[in-house]
Amino acid sequence: MTSARTPLPTDIVALVSFDGRVYPNEAKPLERLGVAERTHPLEEAIEQWFSFATGKQTWVSVRGATIRGLISARPRAKRTTWEVEVLIDASDDEATALSLFARMTEGVKKQKAERVFLRLEEESSMIDASRRAGFFQYSTETLYRRDAADWRPAGEPPRLRPRAKGDAFHVYQLHTRTAPANVRAIESPTFRDWQAVAEKWGGRCQEFVEETEGVVAGWVRIYPGTVGRIYAISATDDYETLLSAGLEVLQDRDVFCLVPDHQVALGSALTNARFEVVERYACMANRLTRAVEELAPEHSGEAIPVS
Repeated sequence: MTSARTPLPTDIVALVSFDGRVYPNEAKPLERLGVAERTHPLEEAIEQWFSFATGKQTWVSVRGATIRGLISARPRAKRTTWEVEVLIDASDDEATALSLFARMTEGVKKQKAERVFLRLEEESSMIDASRRAGFFQYSTETLYRRDAADWRPAGEPPRLRPRAKGDAFHVYQLHTRTAPANVRAIESPTFRDWQAVAEKWGGRCQEFVEETEGVVAGWVRIYPGTVGRIYAISATDDYETLLSAGLEVLQDRDVFCLVPDHQVALGSALTNARFEVVERYACMANRLTRAVEELAPEHSGEAIPVS
């Protein structure tokens, strides 16, 4: 019989008990995209264990004394919105994944979570199990990469300004003008929801905005870590300007850019800038609460009879 529970320190031994093999993490959080997987199974297992042991919500699936799977979830920008950070299935039995999803959902509900997100490779074997566990796919993303060797000075810097604290709502309005309704309904039905859904980038970022007649028409976020990352939104499809700003900051780093499928113009601009496609991902979500519509008072004299 398979059951899911919180992990114990001795579980690290079980992580390397399958002939020295460590099973891959099916979940793909943003800050891990493009980072090369380690080849030593014990080293990978220890890193996974310590990520579990730092106060995140974590469960293991066991059968007897054997670990069959692990799942770990963490909050995004606010505790109303969570994401699956680690999902490992060491069995061929879908019941293992379903038991992990069930315990995770139960656990984050107790933390007042309203939504849980999960990113999987488009061909992941866990997509069907995640759907049966209550997740649904609402978008698809493509990861692009450009080698550091392709960097060249861009010449005159683009006319952008650093994003100010007061720009947050204007950037949200930019998002609502450019994202399709199905994405907005899941990620950003309100300004509060949009703030809560922001993903972890792994460090401090630089942000710039482009203004057109006093209105924010473009936004670029740049992470200058070991590998560089760029995220951009444009209401005018002027992605060349935003990418130029990002590439100038990142210069001789390998650069990654994750592009939702509705940002067709951004994908074209990346291709023109010598980026190549690395991987495609399914964006999954699970709503743990349902919006309750407010009832309006109705007086008897105003009621409309229904025949």
